Amino acid sequence: MNKSINQILSFVFLLFLQVLVLNNINFLGHINPYLYISFVILYPLNEKRYSFLFISFLLGLFVDFFSDSGGIHAFATLFIAYIRLFFVNVYFRKIPADYPFFSLKSESFGKVFNYVVTLTIIHHLIYFSFANFSFQNLSMVFLNTLYSSVFTLILFFLGTYIFTKSE
Repeated sequence: MNKSINQILSFVFLLFLQVLVLNNINFLGHINPYLYISFVILYPLNEKRYSFLFISFLLGLFVDFFSDSGGIHAFATLFIAYIRLFFVNVYFRKIPADYPFFSLKSESFGKVFNYVVTLTIIHHLIYFSFANFSFQNLSMVFLNTLYSSVFTLILFFLGTYIFTKSE
């Protein structure tokens, strides 16, 4: 029960942080952090897959609703939620039998860094590709993806460092 409440509070906190604070940051026209994807990255692996995909879709849909972005966030968030297990297998060498015992806290920083960077860049690349939706703006897609990914990653690792309990 405590885990469910923590997940609900995390969902609501990240949603409102994104909508009320982070969506209003647009530094130099390229930097706009999307920290709400940390919900997808940090979600426990041992939970039911279809409910996780649905919750991820809802998170993206709510961000779309408040951002008036027409479903782009929902698609990008659902996509990284769907491919997340592939990258867990690639970076951490985990099989489904290991999922109940898996925690990002127990893994080395290098593996966690690669995992988070990969999912963040994929999310941002999909988002900015659909937001621009033109081959003429390809350089703008890559610039927005790069700068927003760096800023999102800085906020993610700063937030996880601040909010995790040291043991």
